[in-house]
Amino acid sequence: MMSYAPRTTRQRSAQSYASIGLETEVLSATPERLISLLMQGALAAMGKAALYMQHDNHEGRRLTISKAIDIVDSGLKASVDREAGGEVASSLVASYDLIIRHLLLANLNNSRESLEIAQQMLGTVSQAWHEATMTPKPIEQTAGA
Repeated sequence: MMSYAPRTTRQRSAQSYASIGLETEVLSATPERLISLLMQGALAAMGKAALYMQHDNHEGRRLTISKAIDIVDSGLKASVDREAGGEVASSLVASYDLIIRHLLLANLNNSRESLEIAQQMLGTVSQAWHEATMTPKPIEQTAGA
């Protein structure tokens, strides 16, 4: 009969493996990909928060919403180049501020509606980012060609 490690040990092993995979991806990622990873992380935290809300797990909700806020504020918003980005950058920062506000309201009031609004907003930004960064760039012609 084959024996397996206890479930918690297997879970830790899987988490360690996933963590190594994420670290490898982060270290080799372009700046555009890093932003995508941050958005995915924030959306994943919001998804977990929604599950915690459904199960009345207030501590889990608090921790995952705090994680999402930290990613949006310290990762996404902080990475916006406001000087070079002009009006687009200002609008993006305002969107991130509004997402953070809805996350704070979701946490404070245990509001699924506020959490869903934050998820939808970041999902829209994420989709636009993906489309903008994944669009093939035209190849510039060299002089004399």
